[in-house]
This record gives sequence, C-alpha cells and structure tokens, in this order.
Amino acid sequence: MIESGDSPQDQGEDMAAQEEPGFAMPGLDLPKAEPPPAAPQPEPAEPAQQAVRATPPTDASGQPYRVLARKYRPQSFAGLIGQDAMVQTLGNAIKRERLAHAFLLTGVRGVGKTSTARLIAKALNCIGPDGTGGPTIAPCGVCEPCVAIAEGRHIDVIEMDAASHTGVDDVREIIEAVRYSAVSARFKIYIIDEVHMLSKNAFNALLKTLEEPPPHVKFLFATTEVNKIPITVLSRCQRFDLKRIPVAMLADHFASICAQEQVTAEPEALGMIAEAAEGSVRDGLSILDQAIAHAAESGNEETAQVNAAQVRTMLGLSDRDAIRRLFGHMAKGDADAMLAELDAQHDLGVAPVAVMRGLMNVTHGVTLHKTRGASTSVHGAADSAAIADWAETLGHAALHRLWQLLLKGHDEVENAPVPREACEMALLRVAHAATMPDPDGLARLLTERLAGGKVSGTVEPAPPASAPAPQAQHNPPVASGDAPVPELDATSEISEIRFADAADLVSRLEKAGQNLLAMTIRREMRPIEFGDGHIVYQTVSGRDDFAPALRDALFQMTKKRWRIERGEGEAGLSLNEQDAARKAAENQAILDHPLVQAAHAAFPDMKILHPDIEIAEREADTSAANGA
Repeated sequence: MIESGDSPQDQGEDMAAQEEPGFAMPGLDLPKAEPPPAAPQPEPAEPAQQAVRATPPTDASGQPYRVLARKYRPQSFAGLIGQDAMVQTLGNAIKRERLAHAFLLTGVRGVGKTSTARLIAKALNCIGPDGTGGPTIAPCGVCEPCVAIAEGRHIDVIEMDAASHTGVDDVREIIEAVRYSAVSARFKIYIIDEVHMLSKNAFNALLKTLEEPPPHVKFLFATTEVNKIPITVLSRCQRFDLKRIPVAMLADHFASICAQEQVTAEPEALGMIAEAAEGSVRDGLSILDQAIAHAAESGNEETAQVNAAQVRTMLGLSDRDAIRRLFGHMAKGDADAMLAELDAQHDLGVAPVAVMRGLMNVTHGVTLHKTRGASTSVHGAADSAAIADWAETLGHAALHRLWQLLLKGHDEVENAPVPREACEMALLRVAHAATMPDPDGLARLLTERLAGGKVSGTVEPAPPASAPAPQAQHNPPVASGDAPVPELDATSEISEIRFADAADLVSRLEKAGQNLLAMTIRREMRPIEFGDGHIVYQTVSGRDDFAPALRDALFQMTKKRWRIERGEGEAGLSLNEQDAARKAAENQAILDHPLVQAAHAAFPDMKILHPDIEIAEREADTSAANGA
C-alpha cells in the first residue's frame, strides 16, 4: 500500500519498482509476475538449406559470381578488341592535347560503347601510381581516380541513363551542375547512355551548354540509334562509330576467356557462338556463359567442356556436317539424296529456316573463297577443305544463281504457313537450277553442237548488231548526161528540181527549221510520186492537214508554188514504216542465226529478252493467228 504522504514522483518510482521482475518492497508480500511464455522456436533447417539461404553463389575465389560479360569488361584500351581506329584517334588526341569537349559513341549493342566511355573517363583523369601523371591513353588502373571510376563511385564521373531521365528537368540539373568545378578529378565527366531517348526539348536545352561547356567538363554520349539524334547535337560532338567485331576475332577472344575460366571448348563450338553473337561481344559472352552452364549440367561438374553438339542443341542450329552434305547434294542436283537429308534434319528438330540460313552461309563462304583465293572457316579444317573444293568446281555465275535462289527461298520459308513444304520446294528449285550451264558453258555447248552438225537449216550469219545500218541515199543516182541535184537551204531559189524521196524531203525540211512538219511527214506520208513542182501521196491515218503547211514551206524554200495532193495508185511506205520494217528484218536475222537456233533447240521455252525481238515475235504470232 502507498502512504498518503508520498509524493507523486515517489509514487511513480514505487510503481515502477513494482513492475520490475524480482523486486520486492519491504513490508509487502506481492505475488511475483509470471514471465510471458516463450515464442515457439522453429526447427533447425537442414545444413544444405542453411548454406543456400545464408550465402550467395560464389566462384572459386570466394567472390559472388559475376557473369562473363561483366567480369571481362575491358579495363584498358588494350583490352578493347576490334576498335583500333578509334583507339589510335583518341591516343593521338590525348598526346597532342587536342581533346574535344563532347564525344558521341555509336554502334550496335555489345561492341563497347559504355566501356569505351568509362575508359575515356579514366584516361582523362588518371594521375598515375605516384599521383603526378597526366591524361594518357594507357591509364594505370591503380590510382584512386582509376579505381573509383572502374567501381562506378567517382563523384566527378556522373553516369546517367537517358531512357529514365528524358525531360528538360533532368537536363537542367546538368546545366546547373556544370558551373561548379570538379571535386577531386581533373575533369568532370558526364556519361549519358542511350542519349537518343532524350526528348526534343531536352536536346534543345542542352545545346548551348554542349557547344560552349566550361573547360573542366567533358560530355560522353552513347547510343545505338544515331539517326534519332538531332543534327544540331551531332555537329557539336566528335563522333566514333564502333564496328561489329569479326567472327574470327570473337572466336579467339572467347577462346582466351575459356582458358582463363579453365573451360575446355571446341573451336567449332566457339565459332558457332561467335556467329550467333552477330558482332556483339556482350551477346557472345552471354551465349558462352550459357554454354558453359549447359556443359556443366551434362555431368562434368569440375571442368566444363563446351562442345559443338551441345552448342548446336542449345542454339537450335543445324549440324554443319549435315549442311555440307545437303549443299553437296544440292550442287550436284541429286534431289532424292537432298530430300532424305532434309528429312533427317527435320526429325532432329532443326527449323527449315535454319537449314536455309546454313545453306546461305555455305554459299557465301564458297563465293568469298573463290573471290579471295583463300579463307579459314571458324568451323574447322574439314569445313575449310570442303569450301575450297566447291570453290574449285563451281563458277561465279552458278554461285550467284544459288545465292539468289536461296535468298528467295529463305523469304518464302520464313513467311510460309507450312515452312517444311516451302523449304522442300525451294531446295528442289535450287537443285534443278544448279545443273544448268552458265553462259560460258552454254556458249561451249552451242559451239559443239554447231561443230557436230546438229543444227539444220544453217543460214549466213547476220552482221553484228553494233554495225551501223546503211543510210538511205538522199540523192538519186546521177544518170549519164544529167546534172546532180544541188543541196537546198532555206533561201535557195530553183525552178526545176525533184526531191529524191520522202527522206530527202524530210531532211531538207529539217535543215530549214521545219522540224514539226518533218516529223508529221515522216509519220504520215506514203509517197506515190515526187515530180517537178508536185508531190502525190497517200497517208497512213487518212489525215492530210499537213498539206497547206508543206506548200508554204516549199514556197519559202524554192520560191515556187508546189502542187501537193492526194492520189490513187501504189504508194510506198512512210519513213516510220520503213524504219520498223528494217528493224524487223534485223531482228529476224538474229532469230535465224545458227547460235540462236541452237539455243532454241536446246531450250525450247527460251525467250530472248530484247524489246524489239519481243515485238517482232508478238507480231509474227498475231499474223499467224489471223491467217489461221
């Protein structure tokens, strides 16, 4: 009990004392408070489960596992593969102190744009191991700026993802911050990745600062879609186009990484991974990481062994040996063996479009080998030997024809509702076309047939098509005792003169500047008689409205009145009709040539792709139909 004389403070202390366990006031016998029941303890987990929950996966050194694309990110320009031109340019710029204030790095994904931007930041801010160094193309990697930039924690190297910072407010923060000098580095560097994602207003807000930044600020832009960047921004940057990495270089790079990872990999497997990467180092390393994991799951846990069969299965590719066999059957025109091999690929689960791509790849390799004379395949010595053999036996024309047919077949298979049937039809078309002779072979075949007398009805060869056609004689032959016809011009005066023919009349009208009238006469006039002071004619279409104009023109030319009239009787052809008849005769001479006849005999459905000959053949077919 609490006495009435106790103060409130003392009462509070006494109450607190009562609540403490094990505390007893003298003279009072209070029951002790029971402790609260203990919470039930969970059963101990299995040792394996405790290990999984407690620690993340680690590598052999005990560090958390990092994927190959991050682990082998280049830390110096020497480790940046395939970009020698850019490295040389940057090295010369640093050495000569001709550094731009803004750099634009563009290229496909995974070729090193962001890595290059970080390397430039290290090169500009490196101080060397002793702290006295300056900008260098070979940063030391051990000084504080190099280490901080590599770990992404340097206060003066700001990386921004433009995909999530697209607005004017984000750019305004940059504009406000560039006014302040770098805290600890030589340059304050802004690395903006995927810069094409900035809005139009954000680009416009950045223009002034980008054109005249403070001397301590450098901008590094990276993008995969340079066409989306305004030209006003492009003109303010020094642009570097990072190239795709060649397949052979990628395969060598992956081989060196496998050696460091203590992984055994077949060269053919690395070649397939390099081709699947399509020039991207990051894509290739991701595929290699997956291939190593796939190899480990196959039963060999200690040392992974990446082989071609596993990579082929993982990527869903066709067997290179099977593709070579398929290409050989196709090149020989063996349709049965080709279809049997195609069925075997289908049973293995290979997609028809993958088969077409494999055949196109072989055709491309054979063509390059035939053009360059030598090449090394990333698929091994057997593949290189087969390509060399085909390059010896197949001509350029046959290879180009195969490529065009395969390319068309690939599009058909890719868009067909039944890809397998489309693939079979496309390859059958290729196989039948593969045995056709090229132009040289066709010429030899025709020559042999002509020499063997296999072409009947041989006629005299026509003159070459390039030989000029004989010109029409504008002046008539001069008879004995007659004077030659003089040339006329627009002002000559004659009394008794005959025009030789319509061609002579048209020629003199053209000399007098009457081109429209000359063209009408060439098209319409069928001459009957050309006399002294008179012309009798018929017309092609029945119109003779050109007669008054012709009278006036001849009066101006000869100072004499001419009689121009339509008449009856046998008329000649107009000049246009004469030209058409002459072309028809020349075309018919081509069709009657022994080589062309031999070609028709060998290939009955052959068509000569020449517009004049096509017209002549159509007219001949029409005449035959009308006669029938």
